[in-house]
Amino acid sequence: MKILIVEDETGLRDSIEAYFTGSDSICETANDFTSALAKVSVYRYDCIILDLTLPHGNGLNIVKHLKENNHNDGVLIISAKDSLDDRLTGLDLGADDYLTKPFHLSELKSRVTAIVRRRSFNGSNNLKFNEIEIDLDAKAVKVKDAVVKFTRKEYSLLLYFIANKGKVVSKSAIAEHLWGDSIDIADNFDFIYSHIKNIRKKLVEAGGNDYIQAAYGMGYKFTDA
Repeated sequence: MKILIVEDETGLRDSIEAYFTGSDSICETANDFTSALAKVSVYRYDCIILDLTLPHGNGLNIVKHLKENNHNDGVLIISAKDSLDDRLTGLDLGADDYLTKPFHLSELKSRVTAIVRRRSFNGSNNLKFNEIEIDLDAKAVKVKDAVVKFTRKEYSLLLYFIANKGKVVSKSAIAEHLWGDSIDIADNFDFIYSHIKNIRKKLVEAGGNDYIQAAYGMGYKFTDA
């Protein structure tokens, strides 16, 4: 998962980042409204963990910005205020969930995971694409009932492709999803080619098909069409 944590309290922000990073998520952070708005204007995230009370602005305006620009990022609002008005406004604007502080990090992660699965995989813990089956809890991939081992990045990329099946995804979008917004992707995409080559090889060797098509000058598409 690629997560954006928008929280001005340093200790809490660092704790959330460490917790999700330890679970193999890519985490970006913002500590005020201005930096958060700049990030969501340029980059896409599987889920945004969003505090409402921020320096220089209200987090609800981030949710409004996403809706106005038709961005499909998941949003989990976290707030010290258990305000029904804020909760309803956030959900009406398009947020997926609302969690009142203080909370356990394990509950936060469960809610974020539920949002991502609901948006990308219809809420299922098991994902199937033709002969490919993925257990999202165990992070296990089977091809025609045979277990296939992928590295963390290969697994993440395979999920990303399936979540966006039928769509062309750019090389820069893939790089940002796997390494975060800070990666230098200006000139060299060799690491993407390498991961795609390995995924193709492992799927085919297990008796599966190669569903990754190159879209010349644009990126790649995962499709059986």
